[in-house]
Amino acid sequence: MELTGPGGRRASLMRALREAIRSGRLAPGTRLPPYRTLSADLGIARNTVAEAYAELVAEGWLTARQGSGTRVAPRAAPARRGPASPVPSPPPARPAYNLLQGQPDASSFPRSSWLTSARRALTAAPTEAFGPGDPHGRPELREALAEYLARARGVRTDPASIVISSGFAHSLRLLVRVLRGPMAVEAYGLAFHRGILAAARMRTVPLAVDAEGARTGELAASGARSVLLTPAHQFPTGGPLGPERRAAVVDWARTTGGTVLEDDYDGEFRYDRQPVGALQGLDPERVVHLGSVSKSLSPAVRLGWMVLPGPLVAEVVAAKGEREATASALDQLTLADLITSGAYDRHVRRMRQRYRRRRDLLVAALAERAPHIDVSGVAAGLHAVLELPPGTEDAAVRAALARGLVLDGLAGYRHPDSTMPVQDGLVVGYGTPPEHAFSGALEALCRILPPAGGRRPDGP
Repeated sequence: MELTGPGGRRASLMRALREAIRSGRLAPGTRLPPYRTLSADLGIARNTVAEAYAELVAEGWLTARQGSGTRVAPRAAPARRGPASPVPSPPPARPAYNLLQGQPDASSFPRSSWLTSARRALTAAPTEAFGPGDPHGRPELREALAEYLARARGVRTDPASIVISSGFAHSLRLLVRVLRGPMAVEAYGLAFHRGILAAARMRTVPLAVDAEGARTGELAASGARSVLLTPAHQFPTGGPLGPERRAAVVDWARTTGGTVLEDDYDGEFRYDRQPVGALQGLDPERVVHLGSVSKSLSPAVRLGWMVLPGPLVAEVVAAKGEREATASALDQLTLADLITSGAYDRHVRRMRQRYRRRRDLLVAALAERAPHIDVSGVAAGLHAVLELPPGTEDAAVRAALARGLVLDGLAGYRHPDSTMPVQDGLVVGYGTPPEHAFSGALEALCRILPPAGGRRPDGP
């Protein structure tokens, strides 16, 4: 037991004992060592141990009785201490396995390549790069993105049409300030994004989704003036937007003067064939292409981009303000070098192989351990959807938490106004766990799935 941290040895000992009790290493009723024994083991004063024990008894963590010694209390929760406020509950322990969607493997960040590009970019940076930032974004990055997006995603653009942001959420906040509502959205999507629209008083109209993405034929009767889609890989249910539906949404935008927001979610991570080209390529004057490096590199690199129709550029820049306030110029220069040097492409290819291997392991484990569970959305991206029998989703999520496994249920992604039938399911992100933990995460996942017949995971 290490006694380090703020507050001295007594406070450190108390923190260590609370954590041992909370984690179950010290079970209720366990007798603690006498003061003298523990003080000798830890090399601290006997009075320090006595004071720590007494404090924890007062908080309700321990009990002390004559002839019985000091023991772990029957409940591992703080108690009231006279008229004072209750002791705050400690933060929850970190889960053993993280299968939340939308998070890349943090250990895979290309540190060496980023450092090399940062040094090179810093050496070559013009003096004006260290002054107030241009809200359009650094020209070096916009030029690099114009070439990369044309080559990798089929985007038709030039540097003047690109505006840099600090990520997709920032881009969306800027766009809702210049677009007219209501906005159509996919019936399943991130509640966080719907919250951004609600905060801007933008009414949203849900479009049903199926294996071919959003049913864009519903736009004509929706009354929407704009639409937010994930054409490359519908989030979270999976599947690219079908060719007929791509044509339909572009025709709708041309006919009505509407605007299409293309969230290029998972556009770079497709496994069964070449990535589906960007929707923006069909009509650059009606489609806004939105991207970021939060999945390909890391959410810690707060950089995204908007490829805008000409008339929107000035409006978005005006909404952003006279100076760049969010995206670091040095990070922009570094990313530009990473792209132009080819290091970004190499990293994406390497991660595509890694994530495909993980996808294959997930699919194989489910086929062997839970063949009755249908899996969808595995052709691209960093997550899969496991379809569950009706009424089992909540129990599966609770069973996962009990095993130290965190993941999402499908219900949290459903638009509250959607009339689509409710589908129970789990959204399983396979990008987050480090390599050494992935097999353990799969084992924990298979153990919490409802068996054939639809019984609850925590049932008999």
